[in-house]
Amino acid sequence: MTERFTVLGGGGFIGARLIRRLREQGHAVEAPGRGTTDLGGDPGHVIYAIGLTADFRSRPFDTMEAHVEVLGETLRRARFDSFLYLSSTRVYGGGGAGRETDRLAVDPSDPSDLYNLSKLAGEALCHAHDSRRVRIARLSNVYDTAADGAAETADFLPSVIRAARAGAVTFATGPDSAKDYIRVDDVCRALERIALTGAERCYNVAAGRNVTNGEIAEVLARIAGCTTGTEPGAPAPRFPRIDTARIAALFAAAGASWRPAHLIDDLPRLVAPRARRTAA
Repeated sequence: MTERFTVLGGGGFIGARLIRRLREQGHAVEAPGRGTTDLGGDPGHVIYAIGLTADFRSRPFDTMEAHVEVLGETLRRARFDSFLYLSSTRVYGGGGAGRETDRLAVDPSDPSDLYNLSKLAGEALCHAHDSRRVRIARLSNVYDTAADGAAETADFLPSVIRAARAGAVTFATGPDSAKDYIRVDDVCRALERIALTGAERCYNVAAGRNVTNGEIAEVLARIAGCTTGTEPGAPAPRFPRIDTARIAALFAAAGASWRPAHLIDDLPRLVAPRARRTAA
């Protein structure tokens, strides 16, 4: 069935891929320009994908504006069939067991927590809205195999892939440091499902399993022929395993399954250009 969607932040990594997915599924999609908060009379299902990632430390005011101020103005004005705000599983970094119902800890004096604070403030606005059709999706660490996995961003995984292609990777965090990684195609499937049929206020969108730096290093050394190492005294932060019971139940209710791709299986595709040069 064709539905109407409005994607805010459609020029970004996730927003652009989401628009393509929705159109491939036969939906009508609008992507308003930057700074638009008045969505008109019938935006349909609104997905708020505006945000900053790796550069939040150097752009604190822009981060708060994107995750809180513009969101607030949009929620205040909009009429919608549903509204989905994209948050992050990074909010579990200060503690908790990776469940949507966890009480979370943040430190406003820690620059690294600014991102978490901004996302949680945005979540608070969503919870404060009187419509149960306002929902939150906490996205894990998103990667893409269809595009260049070494895109010029400061995000962790693209940086590691670029270094592997260049022949040497030095990790800033220890081999036991672990995160949950999810392919963008799986994210887009989940966001469409949550927007159309979600009943809970908040959903984790994650693979449900962590991958350590050590596992990544082993695969990169084998397939790219690169050297790997760790900076002296590097910390080894470990995020909790992200609970995916809610998103799995949502897919099961529609007779589908939630089985996201595994980063370790996808790494050869991400490093493919370097691997081909090594083979040659």
